[in-house]
Amino acid sequence: MRTEPRTEPLPPPEDGSRRAVDSESRWGSVSDRNVRRLNVLVAAVGIVVLLPLMVLIALAVRLTSRGPILYTQERVGRDRRRGPRQGKRSREKALDIGRRGHDSGGEVFTMYKFRSMSTPVKGSPSREVWACPADHRITPVGSVLRAYRLDELPQLFNVLRGEMNVVGPRPEQPAIFEELREQVERYPDRQIVLPGITGWAQVNHSYDQSLDDVRRKVEFDLEYIRRRSPSEDLRIMLRTLPVMVGRKGSL
Repeated sequence: MRTEPRTEPLPPPEDGSRRAVDSESRWGSVSDRNVRRLNVLVAAVGIVVLLPLMVLIALAVRLTSRGPILYTQERVGRDRRRGPRQGKRSREKALDIGRRGHDSGGEVFTMYKFRSMSTPVKGSPSREVWACPADHRITPVGSVLRAYRLDELPQLFNVLRGEMNVVGPRPEQPAIFEELREQVERYPDRQIVLPGITGWAQVNHSYDQSLDDVRRKVEFDLEYIRRRSPSEDLRIMLRTLPVMVGRKGSL
C-alpha cells in the first residue's frame, strides 16, 4: 500500500513578528477604547457644567427668531468597515484602502446644533450650500453663537449616542460629501474614525471657502488619524478653548 508522506507543521516564526503584531493589536484596541472613554467623559462633564448656558441659549434662540430651537441635519459618520481596531499599522492599512479603491462613505446620522439661521419660507427652493461667516441667513443671536462655536454644544449628546467624538474630522452633509469625494483626493479616508465636534483641522484652519481649503483640512485630518491617541485628543481639546475665545479657526 502506498502511503502519503507525512507533512510536519511549519515552526512558529522565530523573529517574534507574530508577537509584535498581537501586541500592537492589543495596544491599538486599548488605545482606541481609551480615546472613546476620554471623549465620553468630557462630553458627559461638559453637558453637566454647560447645561445652564445651554438653557439660556435655547431661550434666546426661541425668543428672537421663528423656528425650532435645535437644527438637525443628516451627516456622514464613520465607515465602520474600516475602523481603527488594530493599532497604528492597521490605521495605515485602512488609509491605504482609499488609494486603491472607492469607498462608499459612512453611516448617516442626525447631528444636533442650536439653530443659528433663519427658517426658510415654506415652499421655497432649498439646496445644500456651504455657510460662511457673512451668510445673510444667520440671525443676530446665531452670529454670536457661531462666533464662539456655541451652536455646536448640542453635539455633546451626539457623542453620548456613539455617533461622534469630541475630537475627530468634522462630518459633512451627504450631498456635499458626494461632491467632495469626487473632487478631493482621499476625502473618504476621514471616515475611518468617528467624526468630531472639534479637530486638528479646525484648530489650524478657518472656514471652508474653496476646494483648496478642503484639501488642506483633509491633510490635517489624516495627520490626526495617524497619531490619534488620548493624549492627542486632550491636546486638541485644550487648543480648542483659545480658538473659541479668540474666534479663530472653524468648528
